[in-house]
Amino acid sequence: MNYRFDKNKVFFTSDTHFNHTNIIKFCNRPFKNVDEMNEALIANWNKVVSADDFVFHLGDFCLGGAAEWTKVLDRLNGKIYLIVGNHDLKNLRQGFVHRFEKVVMQMHIEVGNQKIYLNHCPFLCYGGAYGNTWQLFGHVHTSKSNTGKDNGRLRFLFPMQYDVGVDNNNFTPVSFAEVRNIIEKQIEDSKK
Repeated sequence: MNYRFDKNKVFFTSDTHFNHTNIIKFCNRPFKNVDEMNEALIANWNKVVSADDFVFHLGDFCLGGAAEWTKVLDRLNGKIYLIVGNHDLKNLRQGFVHRFEKVVMQMHIEVGNQKIYLNHCPFLCYGGAYGNTWQLFGHVHTSKSNTGKDNGRLRFLFPMQYDVGVDNNNFTPVSFAEVRNIIEKQIEDSKK
C-alpha cells in the first residue's frame, strides 16, 4: 500500500541515536557528550520541521528508558513515522508505539508523483530498483570521513538511493525537495 504525502510537508532522517553515548565516538560526531548531542539534534529538527509536517525516521531513534524517550518525543515537532532500525528492535519502549503515526519495518510512499521505498538499511535489490523508485535508508552512518565497515559497499548503490541519516545531513532532517535535488544530481553524475 502506498501512502501519499504533500511534497512541501515531508522530511526524512535516520540514526539520531538519542541518548546513545557511544555513537559520538563510533561516528566521530562533533559533540562533547550525549546531552549536547541530544540538544543539537532536537534544535536542528525543530528548525526545519513544523508541527503539521511529516517526518519519516528511518530507524535507530533513541536509547534509554521511558523517561529518556518521553523527554525527546515531547520536544520534537511533526508527525513521526518510525521505520524500525536494528537498535529500535531492542530499545522501542512499550507504550511508545502510539507516540508515532506508524511503526513499521518498511514503507512505500508517494510524495508528489515520486515513489519512495523506506527502509533502515540500503538494498541493492528493492522494488523499483531498476525503475524510478527511490530508496531512502540510514544504518550506514555515511559521512565525509566515512571509515565504517560498510564504506566499500556504498559504491554499489544506485543513484536513486540516498542515506538520510543525520551523520550524512548536518545532523538535520532533510526535506523532500533537498532529497530530490541530491538524487537528481546523483543520477546526472552517474551518466558521465
